[in-house]
Amino acid sequence: NLGVSAHIDAGKTTTTEHLLFYAGAKHKLGGVDEGTTETDYDPEEQQRGITIYSACVPFEWKGYTVNLIDTPGHVDFTAEVERSLRVLDGAICVFAGQKGVEAQSETVWRQANKYGVPRIVFINKLDREGADFYRVLEEIGPRLGADPVAIQIPVGQGPAHTSDPFRAIIDLIDMKLLTFSTQDAGRTVTAHEVPEDFLADARDWRNVMLEKLYMHSEEMMELAMEEKPIPPELIRKTLRDACVRQAIQPVVCGSALRGVGVQPLLDAVAAYLPCPIDRPAVEGCDPKKPDKKILRKPDPNDPFCALVFKILPAKTGDMFWIRVYSGKL
Repeated sequence: NLGVSAHIDAGKTTTTEHLLFYAGAKHKLGGVDEGTTETDYDPEEQQRGITIYSACVPFEWKGYTVNLIDTPGHVDFTAEVERSLRVLDGAICVFAGQKGVEAQSETVWRQANKYGVPRIVFINKLDREGADFYRVLEEIGPRLGADPVAIQIPVGQGPAHTSDPFRAIIDLIDMKLLTFSTQDAGRTVTAHEVPEDFLADARDWRNVMLEKLYMHSEEMMELAMEEKPIPPELIRKTLRDACVRQAIQPVVCGSALRGVGVQPLLDAVAAYLPCPIDRPAVEGCDPKKPDKKILRKPDPNDPFCALVFKILPAKTGDMFWIRVYSGKL
């Protein structure tokens, strides 16, 4: 169960729309400005260009089933945000490359801390004037009390007319340069060797990533001390373990509107965010004895326990959205 949260205008609905498009959950890309997106379906949302209600859209990605719960970003809809966060297993936090960490980003981050939701960070809009991936990355730690770990860096930043525009991504785990085709809205991703010009920079950032991960893996630290190469599978396993424990937040980058970096973001969701059985048991109280605390493990054989987190009124009968924590319904 995945959520996408962000400050208003960081590109949350556009990111959501592209996630659904690349995963094949929809065949045509909608636009926020045209009001044709899958998640902001309400006239009020389309008119104001903001997400108010949480919508749930399921999709498949590389053998995983993801229920995407689109959470509002606006501070006025905190109740709706909290209701969504309670049922998530993991979240993508979107930051705009030119604006960075904003006031509402802090509110949403605190709410995710409150409900213990592991996160991935997506630094978006790197094709905009004034975008600065490294500045945003630096802001996240001190302002949000987080420990971000960059697993990608951008090649160039800013719009097409600048001298060094944003045009590709370097994957620091596999040390590959990823380009995204403009012919099919970024659907075709091609991996290349990292060009000589960017190699020194990429190696430096890879070392920064590895340094942060040594604290979370003795196996990685031993390999480093013996000066042996560290296999990508071990890096991914360490990232996942630390992310699920909420010790770190993997950071990826791109421009959702241009279709750059969205598929690697989906790969990161599949690789690093927890599935329901990775989550701790939920705690509740016995309805007959309110002072008695009960734990329910994420197991179909445990007694049934669920939360109705959304009700959609309809003429044909109300729709109830339920998050099952244990047992079967």
